[in-house]
Amino acid sequence: MIAMSGQVWVSLISLGGVALGGVLSYLVQHRTQRSAERVEQQRQQITLSETRRAERLALLERFIEVSAEAERCAYTRPSEWEDTDPWYLTTRDVMYRFWVADRLIRIQFPPPVPDAAHAHFLDLNRTVWEGLPDGENVRDYLEGNRSAFLDTARAVMG
Repeated sequence: MIAMSGQVWVSLISLGGVALGGVLSYLVQHRTQRSAERVEQQRQQITLSETRRAERLALLERFIEVSAEAERCAYTRPSEWEDTDPWYLTTRDVMYRFWVADRLIRIQFPPPVPDAAHAHFLDLNRTVWEGLPDGENVRDYLEGNRSAFLDTARAVMG
């Protein structure tokens, strides 16, 4: 009976070793899997951040380009114009694209940037369609909100 008891103990210890090895193997595999998932999530987050940054830069470039076109329209604004004048037709298209660019900035950026962009848009829109009082300079009138927009965009983009 003592011999059999020794065999039982050896079997139980062996079985315990196998169970302990299995549990440790499971824990190591589980931890490795979790680590791999975290690394993949970080990689996806970095990729998403880079994509969003590229999209934002493209929107800023579009807004600035159309803003420059609208400024040219403001500089060339005739004192009187009709709905059929070439200036009006060109300006109408430019201002529509500027309006769209302004709205896209609102979608993609946190509040300080769209607010600054919209203030610049309103100044330029007013200048293009209504003109400025005598003695005021287009460049000087637009400089404040244009600079505020560019500074705010730079701060957000880092």
